[in-house]
Amino acid sequence: MSALTPPPVPMELHAVNRRKLCDSLRRHLSSSDRPLDGFVLLQGGEEKNRYCTDHAELFRQESYFAYLFGVREPDFYGAIDVGSGKSIIFIPRLPEDYAVWLGEIKPLSHFKETYMVDMVYYVDEIVQVLSEQFKGSGKPLLYLLHGLNTDSGNLSKPASFEGIEKFETDLTTLHPILAECRVIKSSLELQLLQFANDISSEAHVEVMRKVTPGMKEYQMESMFLHHTYMYGGCRHCSYTCICATGDNSAVLHYGHAAAPNDRTFEDGDLALLDMGGEYHFYASDITCSFPVNGKFTSDQSLIYNAVLKAHNSVISAMKPGVNWVDMHKLAERIILESLKKGSILTGDVEEMMLERLGAVFMPHGLGHFMGIDTHDTGGYPLGVERPKEPGLKSLRTARDLLEGMVITVEPGCYFIKALLVPAMENAKTSKFFNRETIERFKNIGGVRIESDLVVTANGCKNMTNVPRETWEIEAVMAGGSWPPVATGNNTTK
Repeated sequence: MSALTPPPVPMELHAVNRRKLCDSLRRHLSSSDRPLDGFVLLQGGEEKNRYCTDHAELFRQESYFAYLFGVREPDFYGAIDVGSGKSIIFIPRLPEDYAVWLGEIKPLSHFKETYMVDMVYYVDEIVQVLSEQFKGSGKPLLYLLHGLNTDSGNLSKPASFEGIEKFETDLTTLHPILAECRVIKSSLELQLLQFANDISSEAHVEVMRKVTPGMKEYQMESMFLHHTYMYGGCRHCSYTCICATGDNSAVLHYGHAAAPNDRTFEDGDLALLDMGGEYHFYASDITCSFPVNGKFTSDQSLIYNAVLKAHNSVISAMKPGVNWVDMHKLAERIILESLKKGSILTGDVEEMMLERLGAVFMPHGLGHFMGIDTHDTGGYPLGVERPKEPGLKSLRTARDLLEGMVITVEPGCYFIKALLVPAMENAKTSKFFNRETIERFKNIGGVRIESDLVVTANGCKNMTNVPRETWEIEAVMAGGSWPPVATGNNTTK
């Protein structure tokens, strides 16, 4: 069961996003003495079949289009008049037999009311409508979306339609401005992100309660997906679930088709579950690590508490103006200090930092922006350089934090043979390893702890609510309540 109810989705959220874009675009055009006319034009996502079959894959809207218009359906276009701010969506003209197989063909007025836009027309009317609406001189100008996603390396797809040659097109102005708009979240966006966190946090706790040795990893994935959909209305997951146990938890992106969460886990294994539900396009991204039998060993506690200390220290240090590269280094330093204290490493931690030893145990970045995409836009705008050193080069942003950013904090410590063996053989780093002790930990896999944070005026707020201390996890897995229930002057653990 769940105490949560999916909240109504305010379409005003997307109207706010459109106004934000218009304000930013107008400021940019004014500063470069360009006229405030033309249209932002985006093409929504297209429904696709599975290869050559008639199996329609479950549609999820293209993220930039979702951000500006909130449209659930495929094959739409959307335009915003730069001068007036008025919004237009163009819907596909459906064949009559659509009503037989797929349901009622809704009138234009339905979409105008549902999506809170100023005008609605059919896709085949784009040329006529935009030409009539254009107030400038010469050919109407379209600002199209085209630019690099710095996480994937892929380019966004500019809108294309029959008759586009009748317009002037600008492929360079829109992308950096729109990507930056998505970096700072509005209060309405934060409400949806919070619900995605609430239902996903609850689902993680349910999995902790129900897991027992001898199960399959995919059963944990199934329990999570069921809870977020059943009680949260999350038809989509924010990303492919990582349900790793034993050695698999040292595989950073485990869960893909070649490693499909299918191991039978055993008493004594650690689980690393990285899963997040998506609600009305907005993501959550939460990782919990725990022993499948409900009790941490001393070795598991050592690694877990090293990561937890890094996680908590970063959150305590976060505030506007703090640089994310410095936060990554803080997490690395704390983990290395803990490994030294546990006799896994030996030597000077400062020297370890100079030799980038932290990247052996945490090769990924500390965290990433999150919003409509799990790895949200804006990590490396013009002028922000990606670091080149091991570990640091995997950071998805190197920016200073700003109020309203939503970013994950996800330090980890892994025993990855592909990294450990070369480091233990390298002349510069081999001296740091206590070989006797590290042999004991090689098969522990890895630990990651991940929470979703919004940067506030004076610090940050953790939107994720799951057991983190070892005693909290053990208590929940033994049947204790979460959050703990206060009884008199005591708290039930």
